[in-house]
Amino acid sequence: MDRASFLKICGVLGIGLPFQSFLSSCEKPLVNASGFNGKVVIIGAGAGGLSAGYILSQLGVDFEILEASSEIGGRMKINPDFADFPIPLGAEWIETKTMTLGEIVNDDRVSIGLNFVEDDADYKFVRYSWFNFFEDYLLPSVRDKIRYQEVVQSIDYSGNEVKVSSSGGLFSADRVIISVPLKVLQEGGIFFQPALPANKSEAIQNATIWEGFKAFFEFSIPFYGDGFSVPVSPKESGQKIYYDAALGQDSNHHILGLFAVGEPARMLSQLSSEELKINVLAELDEVYNGQASAFYLKHTSQNWQSEPHIRGGYLSDHEDWRLVKELGKSINNKVYFAGGEYTDGEDWVSVHTAAQSARRAVEEMLS
Repeated sequence: MDRASFLKICGVLGIGLPFQSFLSSCEKPLVNASGFNGKVVIIGAGAGGLSAGYILSQLGVDFEILEASSEIGGRMKINPDFADFPIPLGAEWIETKTMTLGEIVNDDRVSIGLNFVEDDADYKFVRYSWFNFFEDYLLPSVRDKIRYQEVVQSIDYSGNEVKVSSSGGLFSADRVIISVPLKVLQEGGIFFQPALPANKSEAIQNATIWEGFKAFFEFSIPFYGDGFSVPVSPKESGQKIYYDAALGQDSNHHILGLFAVGEPARMLSQLSSEELKINVLAELDEVYNGQASAFYLKHTSQNWQSEPHIRGGYLSDHEDWRLVKELGKSINNKVYFAGGEYTDGEDWVSVHTAAQSARRAVEEMLS
């Protein structure tokens, strides 16, 4: 399969550009140049929110994370029970050099002893995942600062303090970092007072957010090789790719992954589990001479449209970089954004760009 075509779409699932801008910024020590000693409320405990909280903890800045669901991770979700290695239902590939993990941890005292397998131009964790990485290396520093099942309803940044209203009550802060999936903002999941600036609001509404869907099929023998891409036309409407999900995992399980965004994901997400099985096996049987049905064992899937606090997949890799840059801009030195969709426009929708955007937001806030 041609992984080069994954640029900027897999995000918490795929391939991106080199991490040069983040690496260069990390050469400078983190400092609280402004002497800020107020409180920060972070909305969302996905890659961007956890990274922002972790950086603030290193700086000794007071913060609180409000997470709408009952667990961390967002689109880094895994299924630990399907095979003898964690199945990544969301973020899967390391889209840059593995040294980036050390840059995210940003602590010379911490040794990151993980194993990786090269997958074309990128890397994958061996018997590990992005979720496990954040759980092991970042979560311990922010665990006590997370409030779960706090569905944020409104943000009032009209006064000296920012007022965040959620299902659990009212929270006050000096700054707020928004790290929720873009689809939540696009569908009006959070009310802003005053209304967001026109440029920001237009960027949110005009952004093309692809649907997201993943499935994993186990077979008794690996008849499928590296997998293949299913042609999608026009290319701006999405992607559909089958790939060897057990690559380098030292596993006896033979698992073929299915990654789809955009129109293919929308179609797949409308199928029942049995319908998905019939649809996928028929497609694979045509390519592999009936071997899929003959050697099928089981399958599992993840429909990101059905997650109430995520509501969709990823920002299109064909999006205008200027729109993406607008998504990442802060508002009135009070409201900041962190996550794979809120970047500087050079790259977007990946775990490392989510971490990069969090650092950028914190540095701007404290400069």
